[in-house]
Amino acid sequence: MCAIKSRFVWVVLFGLVTSTTMAYETDFKPIFDGKTLDGWTSSDMSYWSVQDGTITARATQEHPVMKNQFLVWQFGRLDDFELMLKYRITGTEAANSGIQIRSRVEEDGHAVGYQADIDLAGRYAGALYDEHGRAMLAERGQKTVIGSDGRMMKTALGDADALMSNIKKDDWNEYHIIARGGHIILKINGKVTAEVLDSDEKNRDLSGVLALQLHSGPPMTVQFKDIRLKRLELEDRKKIVLVAGGPSHGYGGHEHNAGCLLLADRLNNNVPQVYATVYTNGWPKDPTALDNADALAIFCDGGGGHVALRHLEEVDKLAKRGGGIAMLHYAVEMPRGKPGSYMLDWIGGYFETYWSVNPHWEAEFKTFPDHPIARGLKPFKIGDEWYYHMRFVENMKNVTPILTAVPPDSTRRKGNDAHGANPHVRARMGMPEHLAWAKERPDGGRGLGFTGGHWHYNWAHDDFRKVVLNGLVWIAGIEVPPNGVPSKTPSIEELEANQDYPKSDRWNLKRIQKMIEQWNHP
Repeated sequence: MCAIKSRFVWVVLFGLVTSTTMAYETDFKPIFDGKTLDGWTSSDMSYWSVQDGTITARATQEHPVMKNQFLVWQFGRLDDFELMLKYRITGTEAANSGIQIRSRVEEDGHAVGYQADIDLAGRYAGALYDEHGRAMLAERGQKTVIGSDGRMMKTALGDADALMSNIKKDDWNEYHIIARGGHIILKINGKVTAEVLDSDEKNRDLSGVLALQLHSGPPMTVQFKDIRLKRLELEDRKKIVLVAGGPSHGYGGHEHNAGCLLLADRLNNNVPQVYATVYTNGWPKDPTALDNADALAIFCDGGGGHVALRHLEEVDKLAKRGGGIAMLHYAVEMPRGKPGSYMLDWIGGYFETYWSVNPHWEAEFKTFPDHPIARGLKPFKIGDEWYYHMRFVENMKNVTPILTAVPPDSTRRKGNDAHGANPHVRARMGMPEHLAWAKERPDGGRGLGFTGGHWHYNWAHDDFRKVVLNGLVWIAGIEVPPNGVPSKTPSIEELEANQDYPKSDRWNLKRIQKMIEQWNHP
């Protein structure tokens, strides 16, 4: 009887584990449409084309490859994943190719990093190579354990010749690549060809681009098809996806791309438990973008132009599995009805037209709640387009205000329009309004609303920036440090980087630098 009960318990536990895993690990999704190179680019596209449903790279006598060429997938970056594709390579015995994973692209277009190797002769096929790095990590038939000091211990996991006999020459083969943290497994036609456990933090890559290689050398043709990607839940980190809207208000305002890239940089460099990745210029074209996300932050224009408006169910799917949701600045605005109801569920409040307003004013924050997002904050004041009088859930249920200030009466102007004035706001003359807030959902998920963020240079205010960094860490389910997330004040050069518009002469950078110094060192 005890054995039966024990077996029953293990079955139930296995089912729970499997269910939890499946919540993150969805089916493989195609990332090549079989018709065009949409989403794929190279420094020299003359070698690449689509023929008969395949990505085809060709070197000829008339058009030789003098240096390695790479076709890079533009729609996303790889972290923990499984990739499956079919390849075929033809030409002389020197024909060589590979699949770059978690790599970086240098200025000349060369992809550097892990490479699942391909060749025709069988010298390298099925091996894991480090392109322009540590060279051969595991040959076909090897398992390599790389220590934190970079030393490699190699053992056999199979016979190299027998594994090569499983690889078809001049025909299609299926490559299956699995990467979880520092553990990488390569399979060709169902058999493991190489395995690496990489603990060399200095040289390993836990994220980066996907690229296909055409190696320099004699005439050859390499083709790829049925390219499918599956995201895997990160084991030791929480993944925060930041989605940035496209260009909007001109130089220095609503800099969604530059703002998200800066926030992601500060998270990745200061919170080891976080991996933050950015999708720029609108909703991700990567069909796997949210599949293993622990949190989603959106910084974009709102209302009818909100980037998530046509993707509400995708965002809600993330929320339903306990994922965090953050909306920054104009992204707090969604149309009333179904979109607004989603916002109330996800983050607890939103900008509702003819109810909320969006004036520019200087808000002063004197006190903060006893909440993780408020850790390390000091009283501060800063001018921005601070939206206020949000439509919150009834009785602020499960919602904690984080930033609260009293707007000047001048912001409660006469009239009645969609964004700037209404009688509901005027009825609250002299009363405090909530400009940032947090929600804890019954399912364990968390939400953040932050109405500032109009002026890009405000990210250089240490407390302003800390509110959002703390909030993103919190919605991802990570403990916020006692003094909040530490981060270096961005330099003018960092603030200038990645902006959508050329610098405007009306912005005096010396004055901005002085203002930043006064903010952070009064």
